[in-house]
Amino acid sequence: MSGDVRCRCEAYAAVTEQAALASARWLGRGDVKGAQESAATAMREGLDQMEISGRIVVGGDEEADALAMDAVVGSGGAEVDLAVDPLEGRAVVARGDYGAMSMIAVGDSGSFPRLPQMYMRKIAVGPVGRGKIDLLRPVGENVRALADAYGRKPNDITAIVLDRPRHHDLVEEIRAADGRIKLIQDGDVTASITAAVRGTNDHIAVGIGGARQAVLSAAALRCLGGDLQAQLWPTSRAEIEQAAEHGIADVYKVFTTDELAPGDVVVAATGVTNGDLLRGVRYLTDSARTHSIVMCTRHNWVRFVDGIHFFARERREEVRLLG
Repeated sequence: MSGDVRCRCEAYAAVTEQAALASARWLGRGDVKGAQESAATAMREGLDQMEISGRIVVGGDEEADALAMDAVVGSGGAEVDLAVDPLEGRAVVARGDYGAMSMIAVGDSGSFPRLPQMYMRKIAVGPVGRGKIDLLRPVGENVRALADAYGRKPNDITAIVLDRPRHHDLVEEIRAADGRIKLIQDGDVTASITAAVRGTNDHIAVGIGGARQAVLSAAALRCLGGDLQAQLWPTSRAEIEQAAEHGIADVYKVFTTDELAPGDVVVAATGVTNGDLLRGVRYLTDSARTHSIVMCTRHNWVRFVDGIHFFARERREEVRLLG
C-alpha cells in the first residue's frame, strides 16, 4: 500500500465516526432500515471526500445502496479495495442492545477476494492461538488446543457463538469439551475482533456467518496478529454454482487469513453502541463522543481513539477527560 494511503489511516476512522454518529441516533427506535441507511449514507459522504479511488468489494447487495458492490468512491487518488460495513449489528441498534459498530477495511487495489453472498464456517483466535486451530478438526479439539496454548484448562476458555438454531450442535460440542460459551445475537465481525483482544475475557469466535464478513474479520486479525480460517457453507446446488462463478472450484477449500486479506491493510471501526471492545456514541449538550480502533499493518500499530465532535462553533461545554 502506497505511502500516500498509509498517511490516511486515521482519516478512515473519521469516516466510521461519521457513520456511527448518524446511526446512533436510531438507538432503540425499532427501525433497522433507517439505522442502516443513515450509516451507509454518512459513510459514503465521508469516503467521497477522501483523495482516493476506492472500489467497494464488500458492501451492499442492491444497486441502490449507497455503498453497493463495485461502486467507486472518493474524489480521486490512490486506488484501493474497500470492505465496508457501515453498521455491523443493525438489529442491535434497532432494539437498543450492545455491541454495534461501523467498520472499514482497506487494501491494495485487487487484493480482497470477491466472495459469493452465502454462509461460511469460521473460526477466529488471537495471537496466542495462531497456528493452534484447525477448522477441519472438531471444535472440542480446538478448545482444548487453545487452552493448552494459554496454559489454562478448557473451562477457562470462552467461545463466542451467534445464537442461532444452526449452532445447536456446535454449542453442545463446546459444552462437552468443558468450554465456556457467550451467545450473542448479532456481530459476526465484532466477535472475531473481540476474541483477538486481551482483556475481553473472550478467546475464540466460532460458527457460521456471512461470507463477506470473513474479509472484514480477516483484515482485522491480520492487524491484531490473530488467525482466522473460513470455509464456504453452501446450502443448495445454486450456491455451489454461485461459488464456481466467483472462481471457487472447491467449495470445501479452507481460506486462511492471508488469503482473505493479503498485503498491507488498514482497518478502522467506531462503536455505535456500548460493547466489550468499544464504547458507543454518547451525545452531550452540543457535542458527541466516539470511541474507535484504528489498525494498520504497514505502520504496525493498533490505536484506540477517543473523539469529541462539536456541533456548534459557539461551545457551551468544556472538553471532558475520559472517565
